[in-house]
Amino acid sequence: MIEITSRDNDKIKYTKSLLKVKNRSKEGKFIIEGYRILTLALESNAEIEYVFINDEFEKKKEHREFINELESRDIRVYKTTDKNFKDMVDTENTQGILAVVPFEKKNIENDLKTEDKFIVVLDRIQDPGNMGTIIRTADAAGADAIITLKGCVDIYNPKVIRSTMGSIFSMKIISSERDEMISAMKENNINLVSSWLNTDNYYDEVDYGEKVALVIGNEANGIEDKIAENSDLLVKIPIYGSAESLNAAISSAVLMYEIKRSIIGKSRIR
Repeated sequence: MIEITSRDNDKIKYTKSLLKVKNRSKEGKFIIEGYRILTLALESNAEIEYVFINDEFEKKKEHREFINELESRDIRVYKTTDKNFKDMVDTENTQGILAVVPFEKKNIENDLKTEDKFIVVLDRIQDPGNMGTIIRTADAAGADAIITLKGCVDIYNPKVIRSTMGSIFSMKIISSERDEMISAMKENNINLVSSWLNTDNYYDEVDYGEKVALVIGNEANGIEDKIAENSDLLVKIPIYGSAESLNAAISSAVLMYEIKRSIIGKSRIR
């Protein structure tokens, strides 16, 4: 373990810079923060470039054992002051451990596979909590891939990462332009399904087909008109009470599980 006390240290300044989306994109790296998500990263065999801890972290026995596990995997661990550590994270009540993780941007041309039968398409999802929850739900519902369209919040935003609860490491997430996505769905015979209020098709009364791409729209404005116009199926979730609409993450969960049930052809998911 290497101890760093100066706030002007290059490693600290570099790590802090990854709090900005432009630097994450340029460097192809992001920050994960917290003991739980680091354990999930190790379990998923995610590549970890290096780790920072603060003075308090190693006081617990299980934390010391975790540091030993990191070092046994040749992952460099740095220790710094609590003040320096707080400069590198966006949380008030930090858990005292963070890691820098590299990523590769995926695109439809190279990363969408013919065997992908269930895809979730995100159209300008802006709220980090919603984005993270949708990624986590897609993972739980057995989606093969997620496609994020231009205008979505950065999936490596620290708030998104926390909300995924580790699913960021197990989901295939592809970046795409709108028209490129529409073309790819047609070329791969994937039914494009959009949640849409002005339709008579209730979500639990339709045939989704064998290959489905579910579009989840922007929190305030819903799905873009051009996507709806190019959709093979429009569906809606009934509103029985007086609420105007459902939260994007909640509606995505309802639809994802119904589509998964339809694809596997069973009355319930076990």
